[in-house]
Parts: sequence; structure tokens; C-alpha cells
Amino acid sequence: MAAKFDPIYKIGAYEIQQYQQNRYPLLFLDVVEEVIPGEYVRAKKNFTYDEWFFPAHFADEPNVPGFIQMEILAQTFIMTFLSMPEHKGKKTAFLNVDNLRFRRKLEPGDTLIIEARLKSFRRGVAQGHVEATVDGEFALSADLKIGLPDIMREFVPGEK
Repeated sequence: MAAKFDPIYKIGAYEIQQYQQNRYPLLFLDVVEEVIPGEYVRAKKNFTYDEWFFPAHFADEPNVPGFIQMEILAQTFIMTFLSMPEHKGKKTAFLNVDNLRFRRKLEPGDTLIIEARLKSFRRGVAQGHVEATVDGEFALSADLKIGLPDIMREFVPGEK
């Protein structure tokens, strides 16, 4: 399948905020390395010991909480469709998470490489797969369904 849009490279944390509505302390992506809008994203998250969650989770064995790992997957995935000009900056909503797999503890010093693929986008609902690695080792993955409420409302009877 040919790309409808040209690839975008090196979107930094400040520019990511133009595409999605996450902000510090809940914006977790450091850089989006490559985007093929409507198809694919590769992003990166570097974990340093001074992350706000490490001192609380756990002092004697700091690691990244599961909910943050899940959010990193979601923030990467939403870039597959928020990078499309007509969806840039819109609000998103979690609809479903399937096949969530955690296989590796994430610790200070780890660099997570996340890749997301958009499988379908219809009526404001995006479905796809995201997986992440550290040093080439599988860390976690999930199948996600995320909606754009503004578009979804257009298809609710009586809501127009």
C-alpha cells in the first residue's frame, strides 16, 4: 500500500504537543523519530533516574509503573492518526486494550523504542498494534482501540 502522506522525521517533545494534547508531567515521548501519517510511527523514550515516578515506585528497586508503560504505547499509537492534518491536535479517548503483554522490567537508564501500526481508522475509531523494545529485547506490546470523540459524535443518531 502506498503512503498517502510523506514521512515526517524527528518530531521533538515541544512539537509533539502540537499533535496531541498530553502535557508535562503526562507527556512521555521524548522524540518521534519517524511518522508515516495514517500508517506507522517509531518513537523513543529515555528513562533517567530523575523521572518523577522513580522515587515512589520503588525506592529500593526503581522501575517504570505499568500504567505509564501503557500510556507510552498509547501516545505513540495516537501519532499514527493525529499526524494526519485533519486530525492534528484533536482529543482522544481510550476505547479498548487487548493482548497487553509486559515482558521486561523498565529501569532508569533504559531507552524504549516504540513502534505503532494503524490497522484501521473508521468513523473516528483507530485500531492498531504497538510494541516496544529495549536494546532489541521485547519489552511490551498491546492492541489498542482509541477514538476521536468529535468524529465519533457525528455517527451517533440524533447527535448532529
